[in-house]
Amino acid sequence: MSPYFAASPDSLVDDGLAGFALAHADLVRLTPDPGYVTAAAPSPGRVVALVSGGGAGHEPLHAGFVGAGMLDAACPGRIFASPHNRQVYAASRAVAGSGGVLHIVKNYTGDKINFGIAAERLQHDGIRCARVLVDDDLATDSADIAVGRRGTGATVVVEKLLGAAADQGLDLDTLVALGERVAAGSRSLAVAAAAHTSPATGSPAFELPEGQLEYGVGIHGERSGSTRPLTTPAALVADMAGSLVTALGLTPGDRVITLVNGLGGTTPLELYGVHRHLAAALADHGVTAARHLVDSVVTALDMRGFSLTLTRTDDDLTALWDAPARTAAWKA
Repeated sequence: MSPYFAASPDSLVDDGLAGFALAHADLVRLTPDPGYVTAAAPSPGRVVALVSGGGAGHEPLHAGFVGAGMLDAACPGRIFASPHNRQVYAASRAVAGSGGVLHIVKNYTGDKINFGIAAERLQHDGIRCARVLVDDDLATDSADIAVGRRGTGATVVVEKLLGAAADQGLDLDTLVALGERVAAGSRSLAVAAAAHTSPATGSPAFELPEGQLEYGVGIHGERSGSTRPLTTPAALVADMAGSLVTALGLTPGDRVITLVNGLGGTTPLELYGVHRHLAAALADHGVTAARHLVDSVVTALDMRGFSLTLTRTDDDLTALWDAPARTAAWKA
């Protein structure tokens, strides 16, 4: 018996999406078939529409970031599964601007395939379409992993910065170049003290021995290559921050946007504690946190864990971060 308040995993997604649209009818419109959400009041200055999507279970990603200043449309799949290319195609056609459509895609095989098929269909229709691939997960930064780094917490940062840039009326090629720059300057790392609960079985997706921590866990519950003893939050965050600083090649005087992201089962009190430790760790490296976000924005159902994301920034990117946005989940 699933512990979730749903008759089935599918009803969990369908009811949740319908309820989300009802709760935020001033911000979004839901098209149940084939299944996508569009902005009720899209930004008027855009010539390029922004579309993203991915599996359910990561809420508020992606539908929670549909609205003025961020996404024009989002396509939810089943739990931890890519949206169908028919969803992506229909959503993209519905919101396409005079300058085309930009897809923001997390680096997973299913997402790449389905967004790719939709892009081909759009091009056939005469609608320009391009893609920015988000691949920020440091735990999968290995030549042994054919797909490459997974797309995780930096997705929200990319969506926010590109949303503000699109509001300025920038063209498709300029937005792609900016998105690729932001994605390349972002890295994330996640840890979990307990797995998410599978909606299909009602059991944990994996077991951790008492006093152990999964270091480098994925947002679909993918195990990492490292299970470590639990340590103090300050020591854990310092270790994670050091790895991210090294991966990005940050040096004293560099500035970053930071994201402390809960994976679904971690309390706000804990996340703010993590933020405190992250600020101290970055200060030790001489790196300045120019802007920050502390929230559960890319979750993994009810996983007991958190992720850290660092994104290189400068005056221009910080201004884009500060630009107004109005979506169900944007609180910064």
